[in-house]
Amino acid sequence: MPSNDVRILLQAAVPTAAVGAVAAAVSGAVAGGKGAVGALVATLVVILFMGVGLYVLQRTAKTLPHLFQAMGLMLYTAQILLLFIFVAAFKNTTLFNPKAFAISIVATTLAWIGAQARAQMKAKILYVEPESSKGDRPEKTGHSS
Repeated sequence: MPSNDVRILLQAAVPTAAVGAVAAAVSGAVAGGKGAVGALVATLVVILFMGVGLYVLQRTAKTLPHLFQAMGLMLYTAQILLLFIFVAAFKNTTLFNPKAFAISIVATTLAWIGAQARAQMKAKILYVEPESSKGDRPEKTGHSS
């Protein structure tokens, strides 16, 4: 993964983890230990889904740039649907508090999206790849200026 991609991943994952920690503390205070576990599981699920999605999107941008926008829209739609499926699948679980899980998924997803958008806006990413070192020197045309 190039350094820009790692930087964007970290700038999205760290605030998401911080929001997840706050969600775990609040859920633990409100719903007890099962609430804290639900919030932590939700945070891990969001970081995993969104991190893998960012990785796939960056690889698509490099290998198939003409599909980048369509792939991004499809990927984000699929991620949101998968998160809804996760919430629906665990709505009756006894492993953790499902309400804390659902609220934490929403909070950490919003944190990830906001942090990733901020990281992308602040990144200095070239839109045009610079020429190789061979193409940097102007060719001699025989005319002098």
